[in-house]
Amino acid sequence: MMDWPSIYRNKITTPEKAVEYIKSGNRIIIGSGCAEPQVLVKALNSIAPKLRDVEIISLLTTGIAGYTDEEYHGIFRHNAFFVGANTRNAVNEGRADFTPIFLSEIPRQFKLGLLPVDVALIQVSPPDEHGFCSFGISVDIVKPAAENAKFVLAEVNDRMPRVLGDSFIHVRKFTAVVESSDPILTLPRTESTDVQMKIGKNVADLIEDCSTLQMGIGGIPDAVLSLLGNKKDLGIHTEMFSDGVIELVEKGVINNEKKTLHPGKIISSFIMGNKELYDYINNNPMIELHPSDYTNDPFIISQNNKMVAINSALEIDITGQVCADTIGPRQYSGIGGQVDFIRGAARSEGGKPIIAIPSTAKNGKISRIVPRFDTGTAVVTSRGDVHWIVTEYGAVNLHGKSLRERAKALISIAHPDFREMLEK
Repeated sequence: MMDWPSIYRNKITTPEKAVEYIKSGNRIIIGSGCAEPQVLVKALNSIAPKLRDVEIISLLTTGIAGYTDEEYHGIFRHNAFFVGANTRNAVNEGRADFTPIFLSEIPRQFKLGLLPVDVALIQVSPPDEHGFCSFGISVDIVKPAAENAKFVLAEVNDRMPRVLGDSFIHVRKFTAVVESSDPILTLPRTESTDVQMKIGKNVADLIEDCSTLQMGIGGIPDAVLSLLGNKKDLGIHTEMFSDGVIELVEKGVINNEKKTLHPGKIISSFIMGNKELYDYINNNPMIELHPSDYTNDPFIISQNNKMVAINSALEIDITGQVCADTIGPRQYSGIGGQVDFIRGAARSEGGKPIIAIPSTAKNGKISRIVPRFDTGTAVVTSRGDVHWIVTEYGAVNLHGKSLRERAKALISIAHPDFREMLEK
């Protein structure tokens, strides 16, 4: 049998040659988030005139995403599990698709052949001395998809960090290799607003020492993290994290020592942030990435005592239903892992499932707490699953409350300008 270095060398080719494995009528998957393989995606776009009816699936794309442009109609059809800013118009204009599904359940679609993949386009780190490449900053659904794809096109980037965990693939699995040294995509950090800081304080007040946290990215999670400096022995079990987590690790606030599952480890599925974050996680034994059917499994999540799940919403009705991914009938984002973590935290000993939301939108012109949803609005978290709701005006726990009690509680944390309207 040929040794792995020889196998690897024999598979190295040009981007243009690699994408020739993609044929008309194929279903392909492209690596997620900031791990999107930019060189392969550009090569894919370059051979578009030769293709028809290629379905492109992804969890979340933050890169060029040119395949959603109108010029590729009839050539590429994008199917997203989570809608981002660069695919939102295409989905809502009918040029691309959205599949609503819990993040924990997507890998099963590949493993059982319910969503067979012809070609996986992935970005990985260079191989180690045993021939294993790390999926780097994005394991999520990409690893199980690649493991079950007919062909695997690997963009091997010497700038991709080697991240530990259930995050490796051997070079023998690759159909073709394209070497690159392009900068890994980063996610700019935004400053939290005054309202987000107030929400962050109300959330931080609910977090006890020795809690394990799940939170995403954005103004509210960043605000929460910035206000946890006086906490002790916090841990992380999440689907993704960004720069703010590492700042608390370096301060000793997050040490993962009191976690009841994977003590001493930060467990995640993917990472988005700046270059300093990517340098920090490289070969760091504290950081482990796992596929999302593990990180987002509510049963696994619940094994962390004092599990605090912090998620966002676009709108909440007076009974406690949570809209997190649409604005009316317009698709805005996706289901993601919200329900996975809300349910996992609910079953955790001492756990707290939290939905954090500003009380208003459009510069205070409309209330995000509403008597009823508009037609076409989608519910992500049901009123049976909801627990803590937090706005800049306070925090209330709806779990086990009657509809009348819920209405009263939600009105108490609504913006004062809209409380009278809600009382009617």
